[in-house]
Amino acid sequence: MYRRICRSVDRSHVSSAMPSRLGMTSIALAVLALAGQAQAQAQAQQASAEAPMQKVEITGSTIKRVAAENALPVSTVKADDFANAALTTIADVVTSLPVGATNVPSSAGAGTNMNMRGIGINRTLVLLNGRRMVNEPLSNGFVNVDMIPMSALGRVEILRDGASSTYGTDAIGGVVNFITKRTHNGVNVTAQTVLPEKSGGGKEHRLSILGGMGKLDSDGWNVYATIDAHKRSALDSNDRPELSSPELLAQLGIAPRATSGTYAFPANVFSPSTGITGNPYYASGCKAPYSMPATRNTCILNSNYYVLALPANSQTTAFTKGTLRLSDDHTVTAELLYARENITTQRAPTTTVGFNNAVATITPASKYYPGGSAGVPAIAGLNGSTLNVSWSVAELGPAIARDQQEATRFVLADEGRLGQWDYRLGYIYSRGQRDSWFRQGYLNGPKLQEGVRNGTLNPFGAQDAAGLAYLQSISADGGQIRHTTNRYTGADLTLTRELMQLAGGPLTFATGAEYHADANDDRALDGVINVPYQNRLPSYAEGKRNISAAFAEIDVPLTSELNLNAAVRADRYSDFGNTVNPKASFRYQPMKTLMFRGSASTGFRAPTLFDRYGYRLPGATALTTSRWDDPKLCPGTMGLAGTGKAVAGANPLVVCNAFLPIQQGSNPDVLPEESRNLTLGMVLEPVRNMMLSLDYFNIQVRNSIGQLPQNAIFTNTAKYADLFVRNPDGTLAYVKNTVMNLGDLRTSGIDVGWNYAFPKHAYGDFKVGLEGTYVTRFENQNEKDGPWISNLGRFGSVGSGNVSSSPTYTFRWKHTLRMSWAKADWFSQLTQNFNTGYHDLNNVTPEYFRDIKPYSVWNWTLSYKGIKHTQITFGISNLFDTNPPVTNSNSTAYANNIASPIGRAYNARVSYDF
Repeated sequence: MYRRICRSVDRSHVSSAMPSRLGMTSIALAVLALAGQAQAQAQAQQASAEAPMQKVEITGSTIKRVAAENALPVSTVKADDFANAALTTIADVVTSLPVGATNVPSSAGAGTNMNMRGIGINRTLVLLNGRRMVNEPLSNGFVNVDMIPMSALGRVEILRDGASSTYGTDAIGGVVNFITKRTHNGVNVTAQTVLPEKSGGGKEHRLSILGGMGKLDSDGWNVYATIDAHKRSALDSNDRPELSSPELLAQLGIAPRATSGTYAFPANVFSPSTGITGNPYYASGCKAPYSMPATRNTCILNSNYYVLALPANSQTTAFTKGTLRLSDDHTVTAELLYARENITTQRAPTTTVGFNNAVATITPASKYYPGGSAGVPAIAGLNGSTLNVSWSVAELGPAIARDQQEATRFVLADEGRLGQWDYRLGYIYSRGQRDSWFRQGYLNGPKLQEGVRNGTLNPFGAQDAAGLAYLQSISADGGQIRHTTNRYTGADLTLTRELMQLAGGPLTFATGAEYHADANDDRALDGVINVPYQNRLPSYAEGKRNISAAFAEIDVPLTSELNLNAAVRADRYSDFGNTVNPKASFRYQPMKTLMFRGSASTGFRAPTLFDRYGYRLPGATALTTSRWDDPKLCPGTMGLAGTGKAVAGANPLVVCNAFLPIQQGSNPDVLPEESRNLTLGMVLEPVRNMMLSLDYFNIQVRNSIGQLPQNAIFTNTAKYADLFVRNPDGTLAYVKNTVMNLGDLRTSGIDVGWNYAFPKHAYGDFKVGLEGTYVTRFENQNEKDGPWISNLGRFGSVGSGNVSSSPTYTFRWKHTLRMSWAKADWFSQLTQNFNTGYHDLNNVTPEYFRDIKPYSVWNWTLSYKGIKHTQITFGISNLFDTNPPVTNSNSTAYANNIASPIGRAYNARVSYDF
């Protein structure tokens, strides 16, 4: 076991060992993970006895160095750790990181994103083998990590400070570098399945085939390829009724029955001439399971009958890598990636909500008019008046859409040595595409309203043959909603050499240049205008941007104890001009068992292509994500939907407790944001075989780009009154919620890493490790120089990026704890993922205010490799079948964005090497 944080190194030997510098990459980087697995230390001890430590490139620097010398806080997760922690997908990997704030599980068509420090998905840089990937097409602001080939990965490196001077000006929150295997020989087949203990969906199946040939050291070449397929079935909310039962909703103050209904089955009605609202079947209890009685004689849709707890999801990735060693100092590498993901999303049934405030109406001429010949019960006081109808077409089932993403990536890299210079030259081309289609339950809105008005359709019950035929004739199923493409083309060159010898080793200098072009085309197709749930016009938008950069880095080992490093990057944006961002770091080791490190840097993030050049439409483009009261037409308690009362002449079914029209889209006036990033830490070995690291971080973002969370708008409607755009008759046209420059954002805290290897014992090797993050501050301003709003341990007003306008929160403390045992061919690990509690959203009356308790999930695995060429792993996820935290922040009553509703699940994995 290492007794030192860094061994002394014969640097002249390392300098002359260029052909084999990468030979110890996995071992050296594992040593760097001071807060990672203690097992890496034992491997390093054995390897150091056989060969000198080699220099490798570590995420965060362009200069190769001995891994343990690094001054930056980098964590490493090895491929073996995925199976040991019962992780099935890349989404599982990224959501298990304490430094991340990624939603789990992913439920959006955009896929899975990284959100380091919780400061926004657009501020985390994701790399594959040290180079960028194409962004998710629709938002163009983040990488969908579902597209990364899991079976090809060797490790993941997480740089927990900014790296704007090295990789690009937008690496503000940190860098996640997914690194594939360097080479592979032979054929490996791995099959994995996850089976929930409870009935219903959520089952997962994964199969990967990895094969390669050629030995780089002896043959001078290697090529390998892998194909990886994963599928997860949908989980209906009805499969977990205990998580959102009516009794639980009532205890939280969000019982649907306590508010008035809007769109429902059977339909609710409003008479403009008499002011009467009601439902003809209210007296008989509405119609279960579709709806239930609510206030004001209305019925409310039982949304949990249709909503998915987890969407269906499938991914297929194919990756190949070839490496050719032309000489001892010259290696050429080529990579090709193709990935496809399909996500099926589901909503409550289609409604008669109309575009630009059009409403469905029914007259006494229809046989389905209440009290008419079709037998629909009468509603007292209507007096034959024309009625506005708010109908949910439950007969067709939920509205289902399908999103498909594709990504293609080609990389050609040349590394070698020219004279005294090491060089790295690369070319990359990536293309992303996202398409979405209506799959089931979508209808032509104007024709749906016409069918109600002319008496063909029955909004209060089952359709007759003519009604069913009419619904079929106006179906939008199979139509395409949107088509978006991204293109990324880039080239880079890095040169490195040692300039002179100092007391601590060689003074090393690196310089380089980079160029890349980013382009985006986004089209909402013509058919969307007629589909009620889209509530938007057709649109087309395109954006282009070229970025050129030059950078330099110098590493100065003043003594064997003190090392300084400085870097600077100058970027030129074709649409925003020039920016220069420096970075400085140090490493000081006064004794063998103690090291200090720190860094300071600045950053600059331009608006994404969507932020600046995305669609801009004159009216509403969507509906709010939650129900609200129109503050003018249904005044009530601000921030509490369902407490308002409609003013005279207003339709309470569309202005009270309703999904209101909202305008989203880009902003041509949005400006870049700037940042600064500070870290200061220490690493020590207090006792034998124990390692402890503490790293303080402090990030500030100025002129931050984002959307105001809708919760912030509707809980302070007086402050944001100018965002409510109204028609000449006073009705609400839309709430403006486009991308904009907000105020500043700042966060600080401490990353903690600890691991200990117990003395060897006849019963086996026992090890324990912990990685955690304690946040001391997280706050933002909703406008320039506005008041600071805390997100720490409470719902605040920072969105996760331009794919969400929901309020978010930051945990005070989050950690991953690992306890492992190994003996001979056996290995077992117990993993705990824990986060502290927080104040609930509490947009309810005061008697229902509450706090959410801390949440802890344990996973256990047991693996055996005593069978020739075979490794078998069995695991249990959510070992104690812990339910997600209960919350009043959404209609499901459980925190579906931080915890999985699946419950206890059994995981089996078999890997065979031919």
